[in-house]
Amino acid sequence: MGFLTRWFFAFALLALTFNPTQYNYINWARDYGAMNLSIAVLLALILMVGYIIYLRATLRSIGAGGMVLVLAIVGALIWVLYDLGVLQLDNSSFQVWLGVFALSFVLGIGLSWSHVRRALSGQSDVDDVDE
Repeated sequence: MGFLTRWFFAFALLALTFNPTQYNYINWARDYGAMNLSIAVLLALILMVGYIIYLRATLRSIGAGGMVLVLAIVGALIWVLYDLGVLQLDNSSFQVWLGVFALSFVLGIGLSWSHVRRALSGQSDVDDVDE
């Protein structure tokens, strides 16, 4: 499983939770969740499992400081693209998609960092195991 796969699943997790279209969990739960409470709770728990997996792996591999640094790099890249006229930020839906992309990139890097580090340094990360 490569970086693109990890990033895609992070993007899907975030986009399924919220995006600027009407097809996301937040809008669905707000509009229909009360009528389908059991389904709303089940979907919320499934999304929560995805977030726990991604956030725990990201915090263990790059930490909160690394997350801020990756997000800052993505933000700076967006700023450069805006200054060069490549991006137009006058569309609020596009801005939300950029936010989903940026956050999913952070989570994708976090889940992939151990693999990158092993390839660059030859050292493997080992989690602490309590016995």
